[in-house]
Amino acid sequence: MSVTYPAIMRRNGFEAFILTLPKATLVRQWRDDSVAKVGGKIFALLDRDPGEVWLKVSDMAFELLTELEGVRPAPYFARASWVAISAESPLTGDEVEAYVREAHRLIASKLSRKVRAELGIIALDTPT
Repeated sequence: MSVTYPAIMRRNGFEAFILTLPKATLVRQWRDDSVAKVGGKIFALLDRDPGEVWLKVSDMAFELLTELEGVRPAPYFARASWVAISAESPLTGDEVEAYVREAHRLIASKLSRKVRAELGIIALDTPT
């Protein structure tokens, strides 16, 4: 069975999308994963190419998403409410992108006020 990967689950699509988010940066680490950061803190990563998108979610979203086929607690990160979303999940590329946007907001809102001010992202204190 052939799996169709949304653009965000391929390195080029993931990295292009991440760079549209305010003050987001990318690094390659571990097994050459694409790791997205804001203020030096990880909010999402692409595990392999193509592969799974791992990202921070709210506690409620963690409970709901991990009930879906193709979504699992992210190894090593699950204790902090991270999920790993595979192409086999029922989520569309747009839905995965929305969760990545929210992961960015969640992590950015936890940065110190000073760091957020330096980055120019004070407005991320509240949900959009």
